[in-house]
Amino acid sequence: MGRVLPSSEELLNRFTMHLRLERGMAANTVDAYAEDVRKLLRFSYDAGLSVDKITLPDMQQFAAVCFDLGIAERTLARIISGVKSFFHWLRREDYIDSDPTQLLEGPHIGRKLPEVLSVEEIDAMTEAIDMSKYEGIRNRAIIETLYGCGLRVSELVNLEISRIYADEQYLIVRGKGDKERLVPMAQTTIDAIKDYLKERGEVKIKPGESNILFLSRRGGRLTRMMIYYIVSGLAEAAGINKEISPHTLRHSFATHLLEGGANLRAIQQMLGHESISTTEVYLHIDRSFLRTEILSHHPRNNR
Repeated sequence: MGRVLPSSEELLNRFTMHLRLERGMAANTVDAYAEDVRKLLRFSYDAGLSVDKITLPDMQQFAAVCFDLGIAERTLARIISGVKSFFHWLRREDYIDSDPTQLLEGPHIGRKLPEVLSVEEIDAMTEAIDMSKYEGIRNRAIIETLYGCGLRVSELVNLEISRIYADEQYLIVRGKGDKERLVPMAQTTIDAIKDYLKERGEVKIKPGESNILFLSRRGGRLTRMMIYYIVSGLAEAAGINKEISPHTLRHSFATHLLEGGANLRAIQQMLGHESISTTEVYLHIDRSFLRTEILSHHPRNNR
């Protein structure tokens, strides 16, 4: 083996630095990976193993222990993905001779289809907004931006005015891993933002927040939880009996584009997905939609 293995704490620090600086992962993702590796390090310490002595049977035992502790399959799959990345990095940095996770299999998880709103349900949410108040005009712009641009909630709360090009009908958003992407804007979204900006000018803005688009009445940027309450509250006011979150509007954006005939790779770019397989979950919804359309409108089914 080439390099001397440092302490577990130092090893974890170097790995997380690699995730942040070289792979450009977001802080939340880095924290999740670090916690996964800590689980493995605690397991290896209890077993009296150093990291460079861990074998495939040891890793299978680690996965079995996690399962016995009642960890959900989806969470277990994420943990295994995290430790696989860790061992891949160890091998690349020449800390170990071989990767014990190369043949390690995670649980097989059925892909859960996301909840989707119909266009009529989204219209009902906007119609439930009290437009006589500052919050109402702002909330309409929030809904139209989430649904019209397919943004993640973290992207929405950090959206900057200087990155909105209304005349050219697009905005630039900073997504996962600090990667920027260009997203087209519908005229409905542009109009809602312009209406909101007129009201925003009356708000006393806190220092450092002048370029942030969506602000509370007190002049500070909104939190992710505030956006969740806004969206779920409007869904309830509209009488929608579904489990709704801001991400539901992002799912609906992608699904409606696909139903309208948009190219899957174009949707991938607009959503900021690294892998086309992430976007392909919407294909399952689209197939269901197509089947419904055939059963409803094909002449052989309407005799």
